[in-house]
Amino acid sequence: METPESSGRLPKCVCWPISRTVPSVWALGHVAESSIFARNTRGKIGLGHTAFVGQQHMTGKNEPAGAVRRRTARTLILVLLASRATTAWPQLKPVDLTTKSIEDLMNIRVTSVSKTEQTLSRAASPVFVITPDAIRRSGATNIPDLLRMVPGLDVARINANTWAVSARGFNGRFSNKLLVLLDGRSVYTPTFGGVFWEVLDLPLDNIDRIEVIRGPGGSVWGANAVNGVINIISRKASETQGALLVAGDGNIDQGFGTAQYGGRAGQSTDYRVYTKYLNQGQFPGLIGADGADGWRMLRAGFRSDSVLSSKDTLMLQGDIYSGREGDPSSGLVLTPGPATQNVDLLVNLSGGFLQGAWNRTWSPHSDTSLQLSYDTYRRNDALREGRRTFALDFQHTFSGWARNNIVWGLTYHDSASRSDGSLGISLVPADRNTQLSGSFIQDEIAIVPDCLLLTIGAKLEHNYYSGFGAMPSARVAWVPTQRQTLWAAISETERTPSEVDAAVRAAAAVFPGPGGIPVLLSVFGNPNFKSERLIAYETGYRAVVSPQFSIDFTAYYNHYSHLETSEPSTPFFVNAPSPYLVLPLIYENLMHGETHGAEIAVNWKATRRWNLSPGYAFEQIHMHLAPASQDSTSVSGAQGSSPVHAAQLRSHLALAHGLAWDASAYFVGRLTDPEEPSYTRLDTGLSWEFGERIGLSLVGQNLLRDRHQEFVDTTGSADTTLIKRSAYAKVEWRF
Repeated sequence: METPESSGRLPKCVCWPISRTVPSVWALGHVAESSIFARNTRGKIGLGHTAFVGQQHMTGKNEPAGAVRRRTARTLILVLLASRATTAWPQLKPVDLTTKSIEDLMNIRVTSVSKTEQTLSRAASPVFVITPDAIRRSGATNIPDLLRMVPGLDVARINANTWAVSARGFNGRFSNKLLVLLDGRSVYTPTFGGVFWEVLDLPLDNIDRIEVIRGPGGSVWGANAVNGVINIISRKASETQGALLVAGDGNIDQGFGTAQYGGRAGQSTDYRVYTKYLNQGQFPGLIGADGADGWRMLRAGFRSDSVLSSKDTLMLQGDIYSGREGDPSSGLVLTPGPATQNVDLLVNLSGGFLQGAWNRTWSPHSDTSLQLSYDTYRRNDALREGRRTFALDFQHTFSGWARNNIVWGLTYHDSASRSDGSLGISLVPADRNTQLSGSFIQDEIAIVPDCLLLTIGAKLEHNYYSGFGAMPSARVAWVPTQRQTLWAAISETERTPSEVDAAVRAAAAVFPGPGGIPVLLSVFGNPNFKSERLIAYETGYRAVVSPQFSIDFTAYYNHYSHLETSEPSTPFFVNAPSPYLVLPLIYENLMHGETHGAEIAVNWKATRRWNLSPGYAFEQIHMHLAPASQDSTSVSGAQGSSPVHAAQLRSHLALAHGLAWDASAYFVGRLTDPEEPSYTRLDTGLSWEFGERIGLSLVGQNLLRDRHQEFVDTTGSADTTLIKRSAYAKVEWRF
């Protein structure tokens, strides 16, 4: 019997969801065991500006383009030859969602709001879904650029290999209030609280969708899902059968490519294996020379999906990568006296993960999921840190009662890090093992079936630094017709301390003091640092106004407490190796404040062949210090790091004979701390589909200006360079 859920329709109803407050300390490194680098005295710490044994100086030039192309071609040929020994069906393209109606798009099923599958139209949360078609049409070659299309997300490129990404304010390279997941596995780094976006570089053709929640998700996902959750969901192996070759080249994206093969082992297991390579050219520096920020990455991975029985499925996937990125720095040295020194470094990156998920259906109303994962990475930047993390997540869904859909689960994470550190930045102790455990429960109650839904839930977690924390939420959705949803929510969540918050020792600035004695401004972690807290109030309206037009509107008010500040402490002298005075800054929780704003996303099918998707976000941030605080930078940093106004407009025009023209414009309002003028980015591309197997794309990015600046990293971990106008050509072959 068809139900409203299985049919994808909703029935009519008769009754009528290292922070900017991190002190402004520049990371300083160690050169010849005696140099400390610094560039300003704002007090924000960073992890990137240091030289040490094992790093290589960049020459200011990339590899010859021919060498890059030859190595990429060899990789593709080897994978192809290895795959020809096995029979498979031609790789299929994802379904083109532009052929679907606006109402169909509103009924896309999402899982990140409540950890259970539900239609987008019924979700009591501000959810934006980036579909496979939106990914292909965007022309983006990395995850951060894909996220620019989401109203309410702040995306800024610092240099060729570094981004600042946040939701609803507090933007920075180390944005610690945004939880990012890959197939439900957290890629949020406990060291500083944030994401290394350059290593989150999976093949974009393997993404099924990206679900973006603006606003808190702590009641199901736990701590650090404060201002948003991004869940990148990959395609099943059964959807990527056959071979796929992707190759491209451009003035900035130089010599990139993917080789992939999907097949079947026996009657019950589908698999795919892939390798991906990229070579990113350098951006111009601020003073005209090359920015020395080019990077390259080689990765390989696999996924398998097995049907073990009529009730059991098993997913296994893994990935390893190795790369290098330019990390230029400039600052001050301590001996023989304060002076400026520039150095261009090349940082080695490596890591990988292994993940498994076992799903069992016990009955039509009961199923369980057990997920295990192991992650590891190593970066030889200033901190010289390596980390490994083991995670276990269990979930049980039960819908056997008439009006209730209950989900509960358990979580355990064990993470161990080791950092060699440097004179400029270190963690004390250098080795640390932390655990996080928790449980959650959520109940969706159909007060009026298919019309009025109440969802209540909470997660209780215990973390290594601040102990227990509770994160409750209540959400209500009113669905008066199959085309409209009105929802409201109240949530409380927290951002737990990172290892940097509790244990960092970082030099911030060096300057001459009285009598010629050097003065060193340093930041110190606080082992008693508390969790930052948020109470969020949200409401939204989602409607299909006509078969050609839909709108999604959200308004919110957030109240923050116990936000991070940097407080001066008692100065002290150090006598060796030469005497200097230390002015310490200590992390405390002495800031609070409010934010409010609105977000709107529209889909308009102007004609049968032409789609327009505008979006807009507005936000005001007001922060305040406690009377006891002497911090001088955290308020301005929190209020000025994100724009008040941001807007997007995406256009897709399907022409004849498989030809399509796409264009995207992104407006970002000005920033006040650090000061950045407003700018508009324009991307456009032409694509041809030659049947089902071959596609060609010509893409131009940042076309309005030859170069522009988007963001200054006040943590000091990455030099700002100028984003350059670029173009590339790409060919895809599926067989």
